[in-house]
Amino acid sequence: MLFLRMASSASRCVSIKVPRPPKRAKSRSCVFNVKAFLDSTGLGRKVAKFDRKEAIFAQGDSAKHVMYIQEGGVKLSVVNQVGKEAVVAILGPGDFFGEGCLGGQSVCMATAATVAPTTVLVIEKNEMIRVLHEEHEFSDRFIAYMLARNIRVEEDLIDQLFNSSEKRLARTLLLLARYGAPGDPRKSLPKVSQETLAEMIGTTRSRVNFFMNKFRNLGFIHYTNRKIHIDNSLLSVVLHD
Repeated sequence: MLFLRMASSASRCVSIKVPRPPKRAKSRSCVFNVKAFLDSTGLGRKVAKFDRKEAIFAQGDSAKHVMYIQEGGVKLSVVNQVGKEAVVAILGPGDFFGEGCLGGQSVCMATAATVAPTTVLVIEKNEMIRVLHEEHEFSDRFIAYMLARNIRVEEDLIDQLFNSSEKRLARTLLLLARYGAPGDPRKSLPKVSQETLAEMIGTTRSRVNFFMNKFRNLGFIHYTNRKIHIDNSLLSVVLHD
């Protein structure tokens, strides 16, 4: 409070309290922007570009970075002791991978290779930990992503156990096209080989070829310029009993 002394009509001094204006909250000099962070280079992070079918890291490499896909697509696969390969996932723009290093993994558990020309943000482990601790908006987004991916893994397991290979293929194509994800789904995706699709759904290439031809004849998919275009009507295969 400010105190002003004023003379009254009786020549006495009277104190009048004048409230101070409220203090303005100090604004942050730099508001954290998640999109800007993931779209740019900076301390502890860099942008790397890869051609189609190029390895980003291999199973057994040191795990030191978390990666974020800005453009393109990445296939995660593992190979067992007898050389049999299994595709774990195919990821697209907006997806993270390599996060195992945050949980104590010292080596990469899978091989990451591109399925199209791809741009990724490579974030050093220590920088990722710092941002997760200091920037709540970023940590909220990352946690939401990891929870969604965990749900996807559970759904994939149920899909493998109870659905036919035709349904599994249709569901995989819809997921690759981001059907049901926030925002508009991608109507097309980089052309994935039938061998890769067969590894993802646990069947043979000949079965995938049969169903892909069936989907194309029914108008559910079509091919142009090394891309597979997905129609939302493909969902009827998944829902059909």
